[in-house]
Parts: sequence; C-alpha cells; structure tokens
Amino acid sequence: MTVTLEICVDSAEGLAAAIAGGADRIELCSALALGGLTPSPGLIALAAKTPLPVYAMIRPREGDFVLSPGDLDQMRRDIDAVRAAGLAGVVLGASEPRGRLDNEALSRLTTHSQGLGMTLHRAFDLVPDPAEALESAIELGFERILTSGGAMKVDQALATVAALVKQADGRISVMPGSGVRPENATEILLATGAREIHASCRAPSRLAASGAVTLGFARQTVREETSEALVAQLATAVKSAQIRT
Repeated sequence: MTVTLEICVDSAEGLAAAIAGGADRIELCSALALGGLTPSPGLIALAAKTPLPVYAMIRPREGDFVLSPGDLDQMRRDIDAVRAAGLAGVVLGASEPRGRLDNEALSRLTTHSQGLGMTLHRAFDLVPDPAEALESAIELGFERILTSGGAMKVDQALATVAALVKQADGRISVMPGSGVRPENATEILLATGAREIHASCRAPSRLAASGAVTLGFARQTVREETSEALVAQLATAVKSAQIRT
C-alpha cells in the first residue's frame, strides 16, 4: 500500500516547492505561523492550476476553534469560494468550549461542503475522548483526521495514534502531523500504521526588514518557507516506510 504525503503551505513559493519536492497533496493555508488560516483568493486561484489535489484550510481567525455565528457564516462563504475555484477539498474543525467536537457546527459545515473532500483538523487534538470523536468524524462524513495524538509533537503520542488507526479500521484515514521530519517519518508510519502523513517542511529562508519588525508588521526577522529539499527528503523517507510495510 502507498502512503500519501501531504505538505501544508502558505505562499506561492511554498506551493511550488512542495510540488517540486514530491508532495502528493497540498493543504493550502495562510499564516502557518498562527497554525494556518484561510488562504487568500489569489493563492487559491494559483493552487487551482496545480496538478495535485489541494485542500484549503477554512479557519477564519487565530485562536481557539469555538465558533461564533459570524465565524460560521464566513466559513460557509469561504467553502463556496473553494468550490468555485475547483479545489479538491476543505480542512475544518469546530470545538465546544471544553474541547469536545462541536457536532452541531460541524454538521452545518460538512453539509455545506458536500461534493468536496473534507479533513478534520487538529481541533481533534483538544477532545477529551479521542475514540468518541473519531466515531463522530466518521458520522459527519470526514475523509480523514489530522492529529498529533493530543501531544505537542506526534512522535510523543505514537501509541495513541496507532490506537486510532486500529479503531478507524479503514472507515476514515488517521493522518499523523505536527513535528514530522525526514528523520522521524519512517518511525511514525511504521509505529502507527498510518497511510497518510502531514508536514510543513519549513526552514529559515529570508529576513524581514528590521523596520517591519519594529513597526509590528512582522513578528521576527527570520521568515520560514517551505523547503523543496526537505520535502524531497521527507518523500524519500515515506518511500522507505512503504518498502518496509
């Protein structure tokens, strides 16, 4: 069986690097430094011309995943824009204040997303009962769950992810993400049995002008970008895992 390598990007340069490095699928965002927000119409239009399936993040703001009526309205309109552009799918999530999946909000969003592929993002990592949340994700029609197993980095929760893969039993894909690197990807895949894996493959790329930082337009002088070389190294590691399974 093959393993799908998904790379998340937040710029035109990152999109090109991910494709050239050997990604199988793209998660398209803006502001990866904030965990990923909804991409701009211009970036969506560029991604629509690529040869790979592209799933757009639908997240209207930074912070938690507890959604207001205004958030939901904006997200539905963003889903419409993704569909109109011809992208393959959307990435979304919603939480109740104590972390459980907000199944009512998600039902509205997934119904609005009919015809598009759907990934449940790391709102899943906030849930108090992952087994229950996995069953909810299946009922809501998600194709996959992106998860670190509730840890800061997925390699700290391999047993949890493996248990989710076993519970899913092919009904939904469980995709490890957070802290995935070329040097640990093979271990993650072999330990969990996952058939998809998610990474950003970002590396320091360029400096922001010091004045931009001083005036608050940039948070730090060093900016990270998707690295074609890191994507290629990760793709090689994924192939190694495939050979060993």
